[in-house]
Amino acid sequence: MVKTQEQTVDFKDNAIDTKEGKLILDSHKLSYHYDRVIAFENGERVAPVSVDMALTRACGAMCSFCYAMVQEPQERSTVKVKKALNLLDDFKEVGVKAVSLISDGESTLSKAYVPFIQHASNIGIDIGNATNGWEWEKDKIDQVLPYMTWIRFTVAAGTPEGYSRIMFKDAKYTEVFDRAMKNIKYAVELKKKLNLKVTLGIQMVLMPEFKDEIIPFSKLAVDLGVDYGVIKHCSDDEFGTLGVDYSKYEEMYPLIEEAEKLSNENTKIIVKWDKIKSSKSSYKRFYGPQFLLQISGSGLVAPSGMFFNARYSKLHIGNYTDERFKDIFKSDRYWKIMDYLASPNWDCQTMMGTLPIQHYVTEALDNHIKGIAKIAPPRGEKPLHVNFL
Repeated sequence: MVKTQEQTVDFKDNAIDTKEGKLILDSHKLSYHYDRVIAFENGERVAPVSVDMALTRACGAMCSFCYAMVQEPQERSTVKVKKALNLLDDFKEVGVKAVSLISDGESTLSKAYVPFIQHASNIGIDIGNATNGWEWEKDKIDQVLPYMTWIRFTVAAGTPEGYSRIMFKDAKYTEVFDRAMKNIKYAVELKKKLNLKVTLGIQMVLMPEFKDEIIPFSKLAVDLGVDYGVIKHCSDDEFGTLGVDYSKYEEMYPLIEEAEKLSNENTKIIVKWDKIKSSKSSYKRFYGPQFLLQISGSGLVAPSGMFFNARYSKLHIGNYTDERFKDIFKSDRYWKIMDYLASPNWDCQTMMGTLPIQHYVTEALDNHIKGIAKIAPPRGEKPLHVNFL
């Protein structure tokens, strides 16, 4: 990251060359939405460029690293198909450019999953999905893959035993590993067959106790033939509920560097070094949600997934299953909460968990406002997935 006074930001060094083009995973793409950056700097209200959400809170996995574990208690209502499609229409109307189905549930389990993806693409909204791939079988893949910008599979380990132990908390459930691998391989084959532009990747959320799976995970990414395998840090809440020992990350650096060297011309092993090397934010004000909003699988609209838990109810803006999102976005409550998080009354370092999804965006906006590193208009070729911040 660039930190020198009044220097503009050039993220070419953060872009990874893949066979599909430049891929930025360890930074942000705010330069490509420079008009909204300037509007924000001038105090104008800006629509989120992208929204991270889920279509359900249900999930068959029990991942050791899952932040959804600390997002209880809250509603587990089912999102109806019509409500989900209305949400996309509202996104289009207010100016949202991309939707990533990640958040706090396994969206492939929702009846809205296929029509949601197809409708998003048909109205010009980029759509991506992170999934464990267990319920993402051939028929579903055929229906959604041609409409998608990217798919990222949660593959917590490179061995069946490690995978099932980390994602199912029981090493004997290795059939879930086999099921996921079968579906990933089919997606890779279909992409080649149809010459699709969709980017396919697998992701490992790294906790120190998973270090023996770093190399097997990276080899698996290469063997599967996906576009990338990404290794990222694990977020914890402000109470340390997941028990991530960040002091042990540094001793894993040699293993992670060894994993990076397994990259080849087809598959890149990408490490989110920026987050792995800094477990605490450099900023206090939380600007990111104005550009990258999160919505729970319950329909709850909150600035960040770190606030889905009921104890943050003062930061809950509304629920799109009860009222239209476009009305929530225009409401006084939406903007009062956004202004509060961007004010001196909020401190990211003490009042929320570690390095949220909005981390890169918030850090860049904070540096921009302070004059540490100004965000500049884009130069050169657009990277992949430009609307996913």
